[in-house]
Amino acid sequence: MNYFREDPNLSFILDQYLDDDFAEWAKRELDEYGELCASEIDERAAHTDREGQPKLIKYDKMGNDISYVWVNDGYKKTLQQTYDRGIVGYVHKPIPELGRKGDYIYSYAQGYLLSHTEPGFYCPVTLTMATAYLIDHYANDALKETYLPHVLATGDVELYEGATFLTERQGGSDVGANETKAIPDGDSYRLYGEKYFASNAGMCGVAMVLARIEGAGGGSRGLSLFLVPWKDGSHTAEGISIRRLKDKLGVRAVPSAEVEFDGAKAYLVGESERGIYYMMEALNLSRVCNAVASIGIMQRAYLEAKQYAYDRVTFGSALKDFPMVQDTLVSLKAKQEVETSSVFKLISLFDKISNDQASASKRDVALQRLLIAILKKETAEQAIHFCHESIEMHGGNGYIEDFVMPRLLRDAQVLTVWEGTANILGLEVLKLIKKFQVHTLFMEEMKASLDALPEDLQPLSSLIYEKTDELEQEIAKLASFSEEEQTFYAKHLAEKMAAIYESVVALEDAVKGGPRKKAIAEVFLQKTWKKGELDLERKSLAYFEMIVEGKETEVGVK
Repeated sequence: MNYFREDPNLSFILDQYLDDDFAEWAKRELDEYGELCASEIDERAAHTDREGQPKLIKYDKMGNDISYVWVNDGYKKTLQQTYDRGIVGYVHKPIPELGRKGDYIYSYAQGYLLSHTEPGFYCPVTLTMATAYLIDHYANDALKETYLPHVLATGDVELYEGATFLTERQGGSDVGANETKAIPDGDSYRLYGEKYFASNAGMCGVAMVLARIEGAGGGSRGLSLFLVPWKDGSHTAEGISIRRLKDKLGVRAVPSAEVEFDGAKAYLVGESERGIYYMMEALNLSRVCNAVASIGIMQRAYLEAKQYAYDRVTFGSALKDFPMVQDTLVSLKAKQEVETSSVFKLISLFDKISNDQASASKRDVALQRLLIAILKKETAEQAIHFCHESIEMHGGNGYIEDFVMPRLLRDAQVLTVWEGTANILGLEVLKLIKKFQVHTLFMEEMKASLDALPEDLQPLSSLIYEKTDELEQEIAKLASFSEEEQTFYAKHLAEKMAAIYESVVALEDAVKGGPRKKAIAEVFLQKTWKKGELDLERKSLAYFEMIVEGKETEVGVK
C-alpha cells in the first residue's frame, strides 16, 4: 500500500495550490514517503507503541543526573527519513532541486501522510516547525546563525529538533499563572522553575520557553520568550533535569516530561514584553498541525474500515454489499475529503500571512485565527468519531491490539486536548467576535464564495445561504446576553461556523472536481444539515461506486 496513492484528493489539492514544477516535485517526494509510511514507518510505529517507548535514564553509573531520554533505533530511522525530506527545512530554505523555498502546503501534506501511521512522531515535528518559525521570525542574527541551520537540517548538518514549553503545574491553560523566572546573566539569562508537560524533552536540541524576567509584571503580558540550548555537546546542558516522563494514554512515541530548570542558560528572543504574542503565533501553527494530524487519522481509519469491509465475508456476503455499511463508508469518505480540502484551504491562507506578515491585512489575520480555532476543534472530534466507526466496522477485531485501530483511537484522543480543548477554542471564537467582529468578516467571505458558484449548484448553495443567515441572527441575539451566558453557546457557534465553512468548500470542490466531487458535496450537505431527516433518495447508496470506488460515471439519484 502507498498512502499517497490511496488518496487522489491530496493530488487534487496540491494541483490547486502549487505551480506545475513544484507540484511535480512534491508528488514525487510524497509518493516515496507515502510508501514508507504504509510500510516500514508503520511497522516501527507499532513497535514503539507496544515495546519501544522512550525511556528516561535519570542517572549514569556514577550517580550523576544525566536526564537522558532513550529512543529506539527505528524511531531514529523515522526521524531521519522524515526531516531529510524537508518537512521543516523546506518551509524556510530552498529546495535544492527547485532552487527556491518550499511552503507549508508541502510540509503539511507530508505531515498528513505521516499522521496516517505515527501521529505521535508528528508531535516532535510540530514542535520543531514552531521552533523554526519563532527563531526565523523573531530571534536576533546571532541566534539565527547559530541555531536555525540545525533546526532546518535536511541531512546537511546535525539536526536540532525543537520544543515549546508553556504548561506549568499551577497554570495549565492559564499561561498567565506561569512562575518560571529568568534572571539576567550578562548577555543571557538563567532560568529557574519547572514545566509540567514538556513534549520532546530530551530529544530536542533547543527549546523555546516562556518565563518571567525578574521584576516583570504579572499575567501573560509579563512573560518573555527564551531560546534554551538543551544539549552541551553530547550531554544535557547544565541546569536542566527531567523529573519523569509522562505515562500517556497514546502518542507514546513522543517523550513528554516534567522538566526542571535550575540556572539553565537562556537567550531572550524578540522584545521582552511580547513573549506571549510570539508563542501564540507558534500555537496557531501547532493548531494547524493538530488539524492535519486529525485528518490523517481520519483517512487511515477510513482506509482500515474500507479494507475490512471488502475483505470480510459474513452471512454469505462481503460487508461492503450491505446498505448500512455502504452508507457508513460513503459518509466517512465525503466528510474526510471535505474536511481535508477545508484544512488545506486554511493552510494556503496561513502560508500567505506567514510569508508576508508586514502587509497581511487585519481581516486575513482575524479570519485565519477563526478558521484555525473552528477547524482544530472539528477535526479533532472527527478523528475520534472516525476511529469509533472503523472499530465498529471491524467488530471484535477492532478492539484487538493486533489491529491498528486501538492505537489509532488512543492517539486520536489527545488531539482534542493538545493546543486547546473545545472549551478553550469556543472561548477563542467569542473573543474574536467581540474584538474583531470576525463573524461579520466570516459571513461576508462565505456569501461571496456562494455568489461565485455556478447556477447549477444554486439548489445546494441556497441551503448554506439560509444557514449563514441563521447564524447571523443567532449571534445578534447573543449580543444582549451576559458574558457568562454567551460562553454557554461558544461551542455551538464554533460548530456551526465549521459546518458552513466546510459546506462552502465542498461546493467549491464540486466546481473544480467534476461529478464525483458534486456527489460528495450532495452527501456532505445531506449528512451535515439533514442528518435528523429520513433520506428517501438514499444518496449514499446511489453514489457508493462513484465516491468509494472512484468510478467516474454519471449516477442519478435513485
